[in-house]
Amino acid sequence: MIDHERDLAHVREATERLLNATASLDNAAVAEPSRLPGWTRGHVLAHIARNADALVNVLQGLPMYPDAATRDADIERDAGRPLDVQLADLRATADRFQAVGAEPADWSRTVELRNGVKDSASRIPFRRWVEVALHHVDLGVGYDLDDLPEDFTRREIAFLADRWSGHAQVPPVTLRTHHDDTRWHTGGTEGTPVTVQGALGELLGWLAGRGLKGAHLAVEGGPLPELPPL
Repeated sequence: MIDHERDLAHVREATERLLNATASLDNAAVAEPSRLPGWTRGHVLAHIARNADALVNVLQGLPMYPDAATRDADIERDAGRPLDVQLADLRATADRFQAVGAEPADWSRTVELRNGVKDSASRIPFRRWVEVALHHVDLGVGYDLDDLPEDFTRREIAFLADRWSGHAQVPPVTLRTHHDDTRWHTGGTEGTPVTVQGALGELLGWLAGRGLKGAHLAVEGGPLPELPPL
């Protein structure tokens, strides 16, 4: 069962970790490349702030973004700001998201995100947690996939496995972790079934296209499938 209040608390904790790590940078470091191709750390920070605004829109029944071009332009506009401005924006937008999340609301209602994607309002805090946590990793400031909370990693593996479930370009895949006998299933129904096994962080890295992207995973039944971009 989704607990949006618990997830809001996790978002707050993840945001504080991100802010504390970012505060140790300087303007030159913010302008350096992140782990995301074509984006500086400033782009990542701008995206995290603008995403908070976008999810506030979602919770308030408004379009997440006016359009894709505006979303991209806003990130590009804000990417080159100095560190103190980035930090202030991150803090202010995070506070707005928490404030809207604390308002009385029907958390079972359906809301609409980008590209017509619909979800329960109760899952929006987890989606925000994903944005903050994974993009913290993307900053390349010493916080890696293995540093993510285990509860988060397991939930995001399940979420992404569901995302690729039934996808025609992905063969049937069973994911297994070294930690226990937990299994997730993803992919379509065509092609040779494969089993992918490894540490939680490696499984998440493959599904999310981050880190070593599954380079250390053990694969049985065929090669490691290539996943479409998120």
